[in-house]
Amino acid sequence: MWNRPKRPNGAAERQPPEVPVGLIDAKQSGWYNGATHELLTGFPIHPEDTVIDVGCGDGMACGFVAGCGAAVIGVDVDPSKVKTVEKLFRRSRARASLAVVSNANPLPIRDAVATKVISMEVLEHVDDPSRFLSELVRVGKPGAQYLITVPDAAAETVQRGLAPPSHWKKPNHIHVFQRDELDRLVHRAGLEIQRRIHFGFYWSMWWIFRWVTEGEFRPGTPGGPLLDHWNRTWRAVLADPEGERVTRALNELMPKSQALVARKAA
Repeated sequence: MWNRPKRPNGAAERQPPEVPVGLIDAKQSGWYNGATHELLTGFPIHPEDTVIDVGCGDGMACGFVAGCGAAVIGVDVDPSKVKTVEKLFRRSRARASLAVVSNANPLPIRDAVATKVISMEVLEHVDDPSRFLSELVRVGKPGAQYLITVPDAAAETVQRGLAPPSHWKKPNHIHVFQRDELDRLVHRAGLEIQRRIHFGFYWSMWWIFRWVTEGEFRPGTPGGPLLDHWNRTWRAVLADPEGERVTRALNELMPKSQALVARKAA
């Protein structure tokens, strides 16, 4: 029989932390598939890949890529984010890693380095989206695969009447991309679209409730009772036998974001 450490009298057994509902929702939509090593369905990461994540933020995608054993370069304009990613890389399985502070205009990376290029929720912030995309294409090898996400116009339209004016000014959302407009930008940059995924109805509603409960927010709190109720509701939807079908339908109706998987010509 295994020896078990004794707990002090009256001490409760520690419970594992609850998985955030947003992560459950993301995985159901095809993100962060550890079994297939796909960051998103149709975008696999292999150990031999060299991956550049432009606008890496706190490094969730970088962490997944590093966990797959690939070489990874994380780029962000915020030095504090880059420090966070550097720490993440130090304890990762990445074949090689680098974190870079840059506004990507231009990227301080030589031509044709990456087999995979990621840029998620960045294009809406940049002054010149065409120039930004040309830099992404420049650093990809012939045949490189791209994963690009932007907020979807449906959810952005709803938020127009709710979000504060600052949300629509630099450094926040200065562009709203209709789906055909994003397609044209990507094609003009020299990429062929392979797959489109709409996802994040949960987050569309979360942000709507976030704006209307602004006064309830306190540092370190989940955002007041309205957001708490929404999280509970969506967790129940995801757990329901029909939850996946419901989620797919709502993701088509009002997704938070659209994702394009594309390829550079070989």
